[in-house]
Amino acid sequence: MASVPFHYIDLRAFCYATEDEKRVEQALRTFLPEDHEVERTTSEGHHGDRIVVLSARIERADGMRHALSQVAELDGAHLRDELDERVDENCSLFLRLDKQAAFSGRTELGEGLTLRAKVEAYPATKEKAVENAREALDEFVAG
Repeated sequence: MASVPFHYIDLRAFCYATEDEKRVEQALRTFLPEDHEVERTTSEGHHGDRIVVLSARIERADGMRHALSQVAELDGAHLRDELDERVDENCSLFLRLDKQAAFSGRTELGEGLTLRAKVEAYPATKEKAVENAREALDEFVAG
């Protein structure tokens, strides 16, 4: 079974007043293992509109493998080319995913869902985190 060089994966989606919360949750669940808990926080927009923030943290290796298997639909060559911009100094990998595509069961880069994966890196440097993220992408992501 593949090793997962991440400490955890955080997923987050905003559900605006014009959106159906169940559909946004379904889009988020595309990347979550079955029966994984989704946290809800209610906030208020600039004009007083209701915004629900849906979030989940995956800490178990099997759950992270599930999330990465969904991310595997992305263009791996494109992601590898952008890794230096997608990994920050705190060793976190960031992806923005299309919420509508996720609702339809597809994975595309876009707007609406945020994936943040804390990359295992020893020593904890951006360069080592990029190297480890590249190895994970080589294993999980096609292309």
